[in-house]
Amino acid sequence: MSPSNKEARSTDLEVLPTDNTGYGTKAYWQQRYMQEPDSCFDWFKTYKELEPLFSKHIATKDARILMLGCGNSTLSRDMYAAGYQNIVNADYSDVVIEQMRQRTIHMDKMTWEVMDVREMPLADGSISTAIDKGTLDALMCDNGDVWEPSAELCENVGREINEVERVLAPGGKFIWITFGQPHFRRRHLERVSWDIEIERLNDGGFDYFAYVMTKNTT
Repeated sequence: MSPSNKEARSTDLEVLPTDNTGYGTKAYWQQRYMQEPDSCFDWFKTYKELEPLFSKHIATKDARILMLGCGNSTLSRDMYAAGYQNIVNADYSDVVIEQMRQRTIHMDKMTWEVMDVREMPLADGSISTAIDKGTLDALMCDNGDVWEPSAELCENVGREINEVERVLAPGGKFIWITFGQPHFRRRHLERVSWDIEIERLNDGGFDYFAYVMTKNTT
């Protein structure tokens, strides 16, 4: 589903943070969503580009899907239109959650929930597929050395990944779409509870990566 005629894709340079660390703060996103109440923005890839990946890794369209840091992306709406309707959209910005709830009021099988992905009020093993497209990358915005990330960054990122590990059902999948190369990203994902696959997403331009974690069934 394309954005409605009233929506505009966010391209205004005035909404960018003064430095990249702003992307990792709730205050920045609250302000941005208030400045752009009718906008949408998709990090990295759209549903059309990701459909083959999702068809491969999401076993059924009835799967309970958790959209981590959903923002005002078109991804959930496009997935809903494609038949993936059991979606829990999570974001810590109450501003964007209310905006998106109103925009999708006719899509009543998916929910919009105010929650911090680092501390989610979801039951253990209650999610079939978790999708992150840009949220972990925002948490990784730091002025330090990418080869030696700070302890604070690692702890912050680890909190989200640990929560995903907790809420993911046995056999469930965590799909992370990012521009981050494996030598920078894989270290954060290592867990004994799941296996990691890495797929390169390239349509002839910039390289993106899909990290797919499949939780053990035993």
